[in-house]
Amino acid sequence: MTKDLYQILGVTKAATEAEIKSAYRKLARQYHPDLNKDDKSAAEKFKEISNAYDIIGNPEKRTKYDRGEIDADGKPTGYGAGFGTDGGFGGFGGANPFGGKFRQRTSTKGFGDQHFDFSSIFGDDIFSQFTGGAQTPRGRKGQNVSYNLHIDFLDAARGGNKQIKLNGKNINIKIPAGAQSGQILRLKGMGNDGVNGGEKGDGLITLNVDEHPYFKSEHLNILLDLPISLIEAVKGAKITVPTINGKVMVTIPPMSSSGEKLRLKGQGIKANNEEGDEIVTLQIVLPKKPSAELEKAADSITNYAVRSF
Repeated sequence: MTKDLYQILGVTKAATEAEIKSAYRKLARQYHPDLNKDDKSAAEKFKEISNAYDIIGNPEKRTKYDRGEIDADGKPTGYGAGFGTDGGFGGFGGANPFGGKFRQRTSTKGFGDQHFDFSSIFGDDIFSQFTGGAQTPRGRKGQNVSYNLHIDFLDAARGGNKQIKLNGKNINIKIPAGAQSGQILRLKGMGNDGVNGGEKGDGLITLNVDEHPYFKSEHLNILLDLPISLIEAVKGAKITVPTINGKVMVTIPPMSSSGEKLRLKGQGIKANNEEGDEIVTLQIVLPKKPSAELEKAADSITNYAVRSF
């Protein structure tokens, strides 16, 4: 059965050059052998779509193919002039959708006698996924170096600086405000040396934020559970409470209940031109030891409904 090059790339005969190029890029990413090392069928598919683009991605060859002058392998048919020498069948001869020049190589391995730099398809770091360093014409990028950094909760919330020793060097690390556990800071060029002139690897700093005795964070907001006495809850009170920026005075409204929240505007984390708030949750705390005075006061109060179930 004769192969249909348009069908192989998933486009119609009316497709524009841009549509053909886009279809090829998508399929090349999907079936690239380095992304499908254990799938032999993917390698064959990659060869097939590359050959299809070699022909219909080249305006001159596409015209000949549409006229029936060359077949799906780029070979001359009996309907027109012979196939020229502008690349031949080699998987990547002819049109290059990525703007780079092709170069010869001596090993074919099933993909023809041409190849090009696949960073134009996948980006400069594609080969770091397979070999631990980005492949360049000059060499290979050095290995990254990892470091686990424990930081105080307030340093993470407010931002700050930490000194560490990485690869034998003393380095100042800038902690961004609002840093979270598991966040990775990348230090360009602070890893191991490259191979054959390749660029140095990076330093990867994984942050581990220590817990705070009474603060928690939620996005840019700081959360605080505030214990209050029964008297403060009934009568109301003015109480000094901590924030990540220092202490402030808050007013507890009379007849407050446990679980009610007070919002301290702008007392949260400030990052990326935004600022959070501090959310204070009231928690009524009774004395641990029995109090005859408190029991007497309770006896003088008429009980009231607090449940609806």
